[in-house]
Amino acid sequence: MNRVITYGTFDLLHYGHINLLRAAKQKGDYLIVGLSTDEFNLHQKGKKSYFTYEKRKQLLEAIRYVDLVIPEDSWAQKHTDVDQYNIDTFVIGDDWEGKFDFLSTESGIEVVYLPRTPEVSTTQIKADLTNMNDKDKSKDF
Repeated sequence: MNRVITYGTFDLLHYGHINLLRAAKQKGDYLIVGLSTDEFNLHQKGKKSYFTYEKRKQLLEAIRYVDLVIPEDSWAQKHTDVDQYNIDTFVIGDDWEGKFDFLSTESGIEVVYLPRTPEVSTTQIKADLTNMNDKDKSKDF
């Protein structure tokens, strides 16, 4: 069985996330998603998620491509996860190109950088929603 792992925040789940998960699942038989915890997002990534870890986990578990969701609470846990879950392939978006090549040389697994869905991102969705809200506030009634 070829086991694949990917990581992310998966906040405001959208079709770009689904594209990534589908492509990741196509790389193997069993897909594990390391889901960033709220604390990890805030203290290490410097961002606050709209949905809590538990809500994001619930959404991911409902997606047919995902076999297991585990918490991601540090950058360094990737080595441990690769060993603990007998990972064959590490998959992540190509905005991380080159950042995880060390897993290939140190752990002997395949590292794949998948292309992002260009027209959508959680950051852009949040900005668009903020702009829409600002426009609504400026209307005279």
